[in-house]
Amino acid sequence: MATPLSASTLLKALRDEGLRVVEHRSWRTHNRNHKGPWGPVHGVMIHHTVTSGTQNSVDICYNGHAGLPGPLCHGVIAKDGSVHLVGHGRANHAGLGDDDVLRAVIDERALPGDNEANTDGNRHFYGFECVNLGNGKDPWPAAQLEAIEKAAAAICRAHGWSHRSVIGHKEWQPGKIDPRGFTMDAMRSRVRQRLGGGPDGPATPPPPRPPAAHEPFPGAAFFTAGRRSPVITAMGRRLVAEGCGRYEVGPGPEWTEADRTSYAAWQRKLGYSGSDADGVPGKTSWDRLKVPNV
Repeated sequence: MATPLSASTLLKALRDEGLRVVEHRSWRTHNRNHKGPWGPVHGVMIHHTVTSGTQNSVDICYNGHAGLPGPLCHGVIAKDGSVHLVGHGRANHAGLGDDDVLRAVIDERALPGDNEANTDGNRHFYGFECVNLGNGKDPWPAAQLEAIEKAAAAICRAHGWSHRSVIGHKEWQPGKIDPRGFTMDAMRSRVRQRLGGGPDGPATPPPPRPPAAHEPFPGAAFFTAGRRSPVITAMGRRLVAEGCGRYEVGPGPEWTEADRTSYAAWQRKLGYSGSDADGVPGKTSWDRLKVPNV
């Protein structure tokens, strides 16, 4: 039995293992704890996303979709080996699985076959979604496999678990096939070898980026109902970062009432009021928002 790691402890454990970690939006408080308990935790579960592209996959895992609200995991492992944290707490990733498998994980012994779906896995497992189409053809780059190994080992090391606390979704829930493209026995062997030594230490930070260029003001007429553009998505993300996001889902590429309401909150934050805070961007407020180029 183990108490879940705090957000700060989880972040430190991953970085100490030598991983490049990206903190996505409000991941530290993004969870499904209102739907059930989080913990005690017993292991780490590995999945594939059935998506392509890092940002697309991270957004889906953070937001969820119509049939399953986010977060859909705790971290997304990209093909370049970066780990993007999207949740902390109960997450919709494991679903119902086999109680015999859970007992084997707790006892750290060989896994039995999964033939039942009678136990809440979202309560008991950390989850990592790995960017891969899961079709058996999409490659698994060496950097990504190493990051899976390091992420699993980091959590096992923090809790004092062995490699037998690492399982695949396909080993937990009948009918699942993820992760597809490598065997979990091979991954557990990698984790076992890594746990035999010390952590790599924090990853070397990437070189500083040059000052970001910003989107020029496209004009007030650009912001009309039904307009679709990546600029609108980028704007929404900046509004969320400024604490002005009023989105239930998103932001997305289509200009909606949620965008207008969020921009009005930004205008009020700048000191505007009345008709000057109507949610339609103007050049002065836009330039101060500093929407990055897309």
